[in-house]
This record gives sequence, C-alpha cells and structure tokens, in this order.
Amino acid sequence: MAGSAHGHTPAAWTGVTISFIGFCISGVFMVAANPLGFWGGIVVILLGGVVGLLMKAAGLGMPKESAAVAHARSQAITASAVAEPATAQSVA
Repeated sequence: MAGSAHGHTPAAWTGVTISFIGFCISGVFMVAANPLGFWGGIVVILLGGVVGLLMKAAGLGMPKESAAVAHARSQAITASAVAEPATAQSVA
C-alpha cells in the first residue's frame, strides 16, 4: 500500500480533516450530553464528505486510470505472483 498514492490528494486530506473535526465535535458534545451539538458534529462529518467529493470533481482528487493502465497493472501483478513461488523454491 505504501507504494501507491492512494488518498494522497488535497481532496482526500481536506475531506478527512473536516470529517475528523466533526467527529471530535460530536464526541465532545456526546460526553457533555448535548444532543444539538452532537448532531451539529454529525453535520460537519457529512460536510467533510461533500467537500471532498466537490474537490475531487474540481480535479483535486486522484485521476481515474484508463482501461489500458488497469489491464497492464493486473498483468504485472499476475506475472509477479507466478514468478514469486519459483524463486522461493530455488532458495530453499
């Protein structure tokens, strides 16, 4: 997973940050027994998702890969999975 750029975009970071702030708001007001503040935090969480989607639509998210790139990636994964057991047997 570290080799990919999954989620390392301004849209992802902004959406998650806003949602995390909403989670903290909801947590504080839940402990304080304040339902209005709790639901306000839930609204902020949902707002984070909407902002992330809007930023992705504006081009600040991860671009979708073409069918050719997806096919090449699956071929590379298949080739490495087939080659891996052979090297393990020769070492043993």
